[in-house]
Amino acid sequence: MNTGTGTTPPGLRERKKQRTRDALVRAALELFTERGYEQTTVDEIAEAVDVSQRTFFRYFAGKEDAALALQELAEAHFAAAVRARPPHEPPMEALRRAVLEGWDTISDAIEAVVPVALHLRMWRVIESTPVLLAARLRRSMETEEEIARVIAAREGLDADTDPRPRVAVAVFSGVIRVAERQWSTGADHSVAAIRTLTSEYLDHVGPALAGDWRTHP
Repeated sequence: MNTGTGTTPPGLRERKKQRTRDALVRAALELFTERGYEQTTVDEIAEAVDVSQRTFFRYFAGKEDAALALQELAEAHFAAAVRARPPHEPPMEALRRAVLEGWDTISDAIEAVVPVALHLRMWRVIESTPVLLAARLRRSMETEEEIARVIAAREGLDADTDPRPRVAVAVFSGVIRVAERQWSTGADHSVAAIRTLTSEYLDHVGPALAGDWRTHP
Protein backbone atom coordinates (compact mmCIF):
# COMPACT_ATOMS: atom_id res chain seq x y z
CA MET A 1 0.00 0.00 0.00
CA ASN A 2 1.27 3.45 -0.87
CA THR A 3 1.45 5.58 2.26
CA GLY A 4 1.79 8.78 0.27
CA THR A 5 5.00 9.69 2.09
CA GLY A 6 7.33 8.65 -0.72
CA THR A 7 9.29 6.34 1.62
CA THR A 8 9.85 2.61 1.25
CA PRO A 9 8.18 0.45 3.93
CA PRO A 10 10.85 -0.89 6.34
CA GLY A 11 9.99 -4.52 5.56
CA LEU A 12 10.49 -4.05 1.84
CA ARG A 13 13.68 -2.08 2.37
CA GLU A 14 15.17 -4.84 4.53
CA ARG A 15 14.20 -7.50 1.98
CA LYS A 16 15.92 -5.54 -0.76
CA LYS A 17 19.06 -5.23 1.37
CA GLN A 18 19.01 -8.96 2.07
CA ARG A 19 18.62 -9.76 -1.62
CA THR A 20 21.61 -7.55 -2.46
CA ARG A 21 23.70 -9.18 0.24
CA ASP A 22 22.72 -12.67 -0.89
CA ALA A 23 23.54 -11.76 -4.50
CA LEU A 24 26.99 -10.53 -3.46
CA VAL A 25 27.65 -13.74 -1.54
CA ARG A 26 26.55 -15.84 -4.48
CA ALA A 27 28.69 -13.89 -6.95
CA ALA A 28 31.69 -14.00 -4.63
CA LEU A 29 31.47 -17.76 -4.13
CA GLU A 30 31.02 -18.40 -7.84
CA LEU A 31 34.12 -16.32 -8.64
CA PHE A 32 36.18 -17.78 -5.79
CA THR A 33 35.41 -21.35 -6.85
CA GLU A 34 36.01 -20.64 -10.54
CA ARG A 35 39.07 -18.36 -10.40
CA GLY A 36 40.44 -18.76 -6.89
CA TYR A 37 40.20 -16.49 -3.87
CA GLU A 38 43.42 -14.56 -4.42
CA GLN A 39 42.67 -14.04 -8.11
CA THR A 40 39.27 -12.44 -7.48
CA THR A 41 38.85 -8.75 -6.67
CA VAL A 42 36.13 -6.86 -4.85
CA ASP A 43 35.50 -4.88 -8.05
CA GLU A 44 34.80 -8.11 -9.95
CA ILE A 45 32.34 -9.27 -7.30
CA ALA A 46 30.52 -5.94 -7.33
CA GLU A 47 30.47 -5.86 -11.12
CA ALA A 48 28.92 -9.34 -11.26
CA VAL A 49 25.96 -8.01 -9.25
CA ASP A 50 25.92 -4.69 -11.08
CA VAL A 51 26.57 -2.63 -7.95
CA SER A 52 29.38 -0.30 -6.94
CA GLN A 53 32.40 -1.16 -4.84
CA ARG A 54 30.97 1.21 -2.25
CA THR A 55 27.81 -0.91 -2.10
CA PHE A 56 29.89 -4.05 -1.55
CA PHE A 57 31.59 -2.45 1.45
CA ARG A 58 28.22 -1.58 2.98
CA TYR A 59 27.70 -5.30 3.48
CA PHE A 60 31.19 -6.71 3.94
CA ALA A 61 34.47 -5.43 5.36
CA GLY A 62 36.30 -7.26 2.58
CA LYS A 63 36.58 -10.45 0.52
CA GLU A 64 37.16 -12.55 3.62
CA ASP A 65 33.76 -11.69 5.08
CA ALA A 66 32.01 -12.62 1.83
CA ALA A 67 33.98 -15.86 1.54
CA LEU A 68 33.08 -16.95 5.08
CA ALA A 69 29.50 -15.67 5.16
CA LEU A 70 27.91 -19.10 4.79
CA GLN A 71 30.38 -20.72 7.18
CA GLU A 72 29.22 -18.25 9.80
CA LEU A 73 25.60 -19.03 8.93
CA ALA A 74 26.29 -22.74 9.44
CA GLU A 75 28.03 -22.13 12.77
CA ALA A 76 25.17 -19.96 14.00
CA HIS A 77 22.78 -22.74 12.94
CA PHE A 78 24.81 -25.25 14.97
CA ALA A 79 24.90 -22.99 18.04
CA ALA A 80 21.12 -22.63 17.88
CA ALA A 81 20.75 -26.41 17.54
CA VAL A 82 22.86 -26.97 20.68
CA ARG A 83 20.70 -24.56 22.64
CA ALA A 84 17.60 -26.41 21.50
CA ARG A 85 18.74 -29.87 22.64
CA PRO A 86 16.76 -31.46 25.50
CA PRO A 87 18.33 -30.65 28.89
CA HIS A 88 18.60 -34.32 29.92
CA GLU A 89 21.14 -35.14 27.18
CA PRO A 90 24.78 -35.43 28.31
CA PRO A 91 27.04 -32.74 26.79
CA MET A 92 28.75 -34.85 24.13
CA GLU A 93 25.45 -36.41 23.09
CA ALA A 94 23.85 -32.98 22.76
CA LEU A 95 26.76 -31.79 20.60
CA ARG A 96 26.65 -34.91 18.46
CA ARG A 97 22.91 -34.74 17.82
CA ALA A 98 23.08 -31.01 17.15
CA VAL A 99 25.74 -31.35 14.46
CA LEU A 100 24.22 -34.41 12.77
CA GLU A 101 20.69 -33.07 12.78
CA GLY A 102 22.12 -29.74 11.65
CA TRP A 103 23.25 -31.40 8.43
CA ASP A 104 19.63 -32.41 7.88
CA THR A 105 18.28 -28.88 8.31
CA ILE A 106 21.00 -26.45 7.22
CA SER A 107 20.39 -27.11 3.53
CA ASP A 108 17.25 -24.96 3.47
CA ALA A 109 19.09 -22.00 5.01
CA ILE A 110 21.99 -22.38 2.56
CA GLU A 111 19.69 -22.86 -0.44
CA ALA A 112 18.05 -19.53 0.34
CA VAL A 113 21.36 -17.92 -0.63
CA VAL A 114 23.26 -20.31 -2.92
CA PRO A 115 22.96 -23.90 -4.17
CA VAL A 116 24.30 -26.33 -1.56
CA ALA A 117 26.72 -27.70 -4.16
CA LEU A 118 28.32 -24.24 -4.47
CA HIS A 119 28.57 -23.97 -0.69
CA LEU A 120 30.37 -27.32 -0.53
CA ARG A 121 32.75 -26.31 -3.34
CA MET A 122 33.55 -23.13 -1.44
CA TRP A 123 34.23 -25.19 1.66
CA ARG A 124 37.01 -26.96 -0.23
CA VAL A 125 38.38 -23.61 -1.43
CA ILE A 126 38.56 -22.46 2.19
CA GLU A 127 40.35 -25.66 3.23
CA SER A 128 42.94 -25.20 0.47
CA THR A 129 43.47 -21.43 0.87
CA PRO A 130 45.74 -20.72 3.88
CA VAL A 131 44.50 -17.19 4.54
CA LEU A 132 40.86 -18.31 4.51
CA LEU A 133 41.52 -21.42 6.56
CA ALA A 134 43.30 -19.36 9.20
CA ALA A 135 40.44 -16.86 9.26
CA ARG A 136 37.87 -19.60 9.54
CA LEU A 137 39.69 -21.28 12.43
CA ARG A 138 40.03 -17.93 14.20
CA ARG A 139 36.32 -17.29 13.89
CA SER A 140 35.49 -20.86 14.88
CA MET A 141 37.28 -20.30 18.18
CA GLU A 142 34.70 -17.64 19.01
CA THR A 143 31.89 -20.09 18.28
CA GLU A 144 33.59 -22.75 20.41
CA GLU A 145 33.71 -20.35 23.36
CA GLU A 146 30.02 -19.59 22.86
CA ILE A 147 29.16 -23.30 22.74
CA ALA A 148 31.26 -24.03 25.84
CA ARG A 149 29.25 -21.44 27.75
CA VAL A 150 25.98 -22.92 26.45
CA ILE A 151 27.07 -26.37 27.66
CA ALA A 152 28.15 -24.96 31.01
CA ALA A 153 24.78 -23.26 31.47
CA ARG A 154 22.96 -26.51 30.56
CA GLU A 155 24.92 -28.36 33.23
CA GLY A 156 24.71 -25.64 35.87
CA LEU A 157 28.45 -25.00 35.76
CA ASP A 158 30.64 -21.92 35.68
CA ALA A 159 32.69 -22.05 32.47
CA ASP A 160 35.32 -19.78 34.01
CA THR A 161 36.07 -22.11 36.91
CA ASP A 162 35.14 -25.56 35.59
CA PRO A 163 37.28 -26.70 32.62
CA ARG A 164 35.00 -29.52 31.50
CA PRO A 165 32.75 -27.56 29.10
CA ARG A 166 35.74 -26.14 27.21
CA VAL A 167 37.50 -29.52 27.19
CA ALA A 168 34.39 -31.25 25.80
CA VAL A 169 33.91 -28.62 23.10
CA ALA A 170 37.63 -28.69 22.22
CA VAL A 171 37.54 -32.48 21.74
CA PHE A 172 34.32 -32.31 19.76
CA SER A 173 35.55 -29.46 17.54
CA GLY A 174 38.83 -31.23 16.88
CA VAL A 175 37.00 -34.36 15.70
CA ILE A 176 34.75 -32.27 13.46
CA ARG A 177 37.75 -30.56 11.86
CA VAL A 178 39.43 -33.92 11.20
CA ALA A 179 36.25 -35.22 9.55
CA GLU A 180 35.94 -32.06 7.44
CA ARG A 181 39.55 -32.31 6.31
CA GLN A 182 39.13 -35.96 5.29
CA TRP A 183 35.93 -35.14 3.46
CA SER A 184 37.44 -32.19 1.60
CA THR A 185 40.28 -34.35 0.25
CA GLY A 186 38.10 -37.36 -0.60
CA ALA A 187 36.25 -38.29 -3.76
CA ASP A 188 32.67 -37.90 -2.49
CA HIS A 189 31.86 -34.26 -1.73
CA SER A 190 28.15 -34.68 -1.03
CA VAL A 191 26.27 -33.61 2.09
CA ALA A 192 25.53 -37.28 2.80
CA ALA A 193 29.25 -38.06 2.71
CA ILE A 194 30.25 -35.37 5.23
CA ARG A 195 27.36 -36.34 7.50
CA THR A 196 28.34 -40.03 7.43
CA LEU A 197 32.03 -39.28 7.95
CA THR A 198 31.24 -36.97 10.87
CA SER A 199 29.11 -39.65 12.51
CA GLU A 200 31.82 -42.30 12.06
CA TYR A 201 34.54 -40.08 13.51
CA LEU A 202 32.40 -39.14 16.51
CA ASP A 203 31.81 -42.85 17.14
CA HIS A 204 35.55 -43.18 17.75
CA VAL A 205 35.81 -40.48 20.42
CA GLY A 206 35.18 -42.77 23.39
CA PRO A 207 37.36 -45.69 22.24
CA ALA A 208 40.13 -43.35 21.10
CA LEU A 209 40.32 -41.56 24.44
CA ALA A 210 39.82 -44.51 26.77
CA GLY A 211 40.90 -47.57 24.81
CA ASP A 212 44.20 -49.45 24.64
CA TRP A 213 45.40 -49.21 21.04
CA ARG A 214 48.27 -51.65 21.27
CA THR A 215 48.00 -54.66 18.99
CA HIS A 216 50.96 -56.52 20.50
CA PRO A 217 52.00 -57.42 24.07
